[in-house]
Amino acid sequence: MAIQVGDKAPGFELRDNHGRDVRLSDLRGEKNVVLVFYPFAFTGVCTGELCEIRDNLPRFSDRDTEVLAVSNDSIHTLRVFAEQEELEYPLLSDFWPHGAVSRAYGVFDEDKGCAVRGTFVIDKEGVVRWTVVNGLPDARDLNEYVTALDAL
Repeated sequence: MAIQVGDKAPGFELRDNHGRDVRLSDLRGEKNVVLVFYPFAFTGVCTGELCEIRDNLPRFSDRDTEVLAVSNDSIHTLRVFAEQEELEYPLLSDFWPHGAVSRAYGVFDEDKGCAVRGTFVIDKEGVVRWTVVNGLPDARDLNEYVTALDAL
């Protein structure tokens, strides 16, 4: 079961598509976070969702928010994917131990071996303020993230 609104967001340290370590705790007190789990790079729905975020990044930065996208792909796969799609925000690799962060957030599909489409809006204090979890084929609505941020 996914973590719920009001829960403290589980901390993590993951490598991004450039090999840099990204820690949720480094953003505490500084920025809100939209944490977007997605199944796989280079797939239709995932690419569409991540490109929509790319095209709307000012809607997040204007709200003092960092977008972090997490999949179970390797950092090498994520690097090529980000370059191909011109994604300028961090793509984090939950590759090893495989799916550990996805499991901590309750969005890992054991049968498929990947994260489902879970999104968590985390405030500057590290508390989950909004969440949605969709199945693999169901895209999320970016406007819902922005509405949740406006409610902070």
